Amino acid sequence: MRVYVGFDDTDTHDSDYGTGKLVRRFECVLPDGCKLWGVIRQQLLVDERIPYTSHNSSACAIVDIVDPSFMIDELISKAIDHIEQESTEGSDPGLCIVSENDPVLSQLISLGRLCTARVITQQEILQAANGTHISGHGGNNDGIIGAAAAVGLTASGWCGRFIEFGRLREYPHMITVAELERYGIHVVSLDRNTMVPDHDDMVSTKGWLRPRLWGSRPILPIIPIGKKLWESLGEKRRKNK
Repeated sequence: MRVYVGFDDTDTHDSDYGTGKLVRRFECVLPDGCKLWGVIRQQLLVDERIPYTSHNSSACAIVDIVDPSFMIDELISKAIDHIEQESTEGSDPGLCIVSENDPVLSQLISLGRLCTARVITQQEILQAANGTHISGHGGNNDGIIGAAAAVGLTASGWCGRFIEFGRLREYPHMITVAELERYGIHVVSLDRNTMVPDHDDMVSTKGWLRPRLWGSRPILPIIPIGKKLWESLGEKRRKNK
């Protein structure tokens, strides 16, 4: 079974690392029988009425579990311990955990999309969560909004970008299409003439490979920059301080 574990607002302007890295580190404390499939960064509404650290993003860990009958409770316990130990003092951490067969997901998907368009309140989130696990762990608990939105947007299968997936951060700057597909990353050409990349074509990752979550799969959009040579979209952006 697949479980969505959303985190938000775990850092401050003075933190050594942000929510994305905290969620990636969650893999190290997963219970036995649980495996991290990937971590997705989700972009929420940037608005002066919403307090945020740098870009108002949240993140969702996608975890596969063997036996949900007892692992869900242990996963929740591990996630709470992790967020309480790793989050920065002065932040407003939130946590949301929902399994793929929970009927509440449809409501969270709708509300997650709204979180990219307008200001959402804690009350709206709690009403949509409807008894599934959602908890605040500091400050005014506004982190539950982004955490629930991360779950909803990720569960939709069409939002966000991967910040962890297999050996994502170890791939070389130049890699073949075949290698990417062997690692489970599917390439999609965004060329206006609908050119199709061949298996031995090279892809420049620019040292920052971040596939999109499209169709519930890791998809890497690429554009042609030369003969049998492509370039992935996107590049690293400095964190505002």
